[in-house]
Amino acid sequence: MKNLSIAIVGKLPGSALASHIANRMFKGRAPKGAQYPYIVYLLVTNNPEKTFTENFENPLLQFSCFSCLSSSDEVENIYDDLIALYDECSLSVAGYQWFYWMKRINENLNIEDHMVKNDTTQVWHYVIEYEIKMLAE
Repeated sequence: MKNLSIAIVGKLPGSALASHIANRMFKGRAPKGAQYPYIVYLLVTNNPEKTFTENFENPLLQFSCFSCLSSSDEVENIYDDLIALYDECSLSVAGYQWFYWMKRINENLNIEDHMVKNDTTQVWHYVIEYEIKMLAE
């Protein structure tokens, strides 16, 4: 799935999303002290599928968008930029001959407490999950 990460991150530069988050997209977790807003993406699961002649990968990818502003406006604008970039997008993923789809299947907006500079602050957290289907070479 390393090549999928490369393709996901490779789509970011020059986009409205990249501008909005100042290119702060991290795999797995944000570094300690990361400046808001930012996005963390991770592979939740993968369900390989094999037919008689083809091998498919069916990963579930999650994006978590974070903002520390008091209003949810910023994180909702990041969400808009994210879905504009990734909904039903086409990606070229090394090792896969065909990228079938990237479908948004779940989303959730909530507010959480995060530690920022030895203090607790409320942070907006927008979770967006995508189902992906790819055919291996």
